[in-house]
Amino acid sequence: MNPAKKLRILAINGSTLTESSNKRVLEFLKEHHFKEDDFEIYSAIDTLPHFNPALDGESLPSEIKELRAAIKEADAVIFCSPEYVFSLPGSFKNALDWLVSTVLLSEKPCAMIIAAASGKKAFEQLELILNTLQVKMIPSSQLLISGVKGKFDKNGQLTDEKLADSLNQLCESIKEISKKPRSI
Repeated sequence: MNPAKKLRILAINGSTLTESSNKRVLEFLKEHHFKEDDFEIYSAIDTLPHFNPALDGESLPSEIKELRAAIKEADAVIFCSPEYVFSLPGSFKNALDWLVSTVLLSEKPCAMIIAAASGKKAFEQLELILNTLQVKMIPSSQLLISGVKGKFDKNGQLTDEKLADSLNQLCESIKEISKKPRSI
């Protein structure tokens, strides 16, 4: 019997906070669901230059080249973001803007998580953007975590069993869609 292929997962943290609820969610996934895989949490959203279409060519900033290379090398991408004022954070949206002119996410297995106090509007916006970028995503690889701060204890440990089950389902779905070949 062949061992399961080790996946390369790029988890993009949409929060600029060093210790955010989004980071806790991604660390939980890494520790509990992707221990045997290559799971990288990208937390450099706040270092990316402002999107400028004039730079999207030979003048492409090195930070954007690095982000795009990490996405290209990944078997799957997990986007995890908070909601700021009923929207996606500007720095996270900026990172997504840098990907629009590429096909890096077209048919790429992806999951999306909005972890916020409410999150409904940010969830709708991220779903629309990822569908526009033509990612490979199914309903079970999309998760809205409302009231996220109350689901972790003061030590950063997940205490909500229902959320643990939802995260398990999301991880299983991303592993499943990662097994299917891309048409691009």
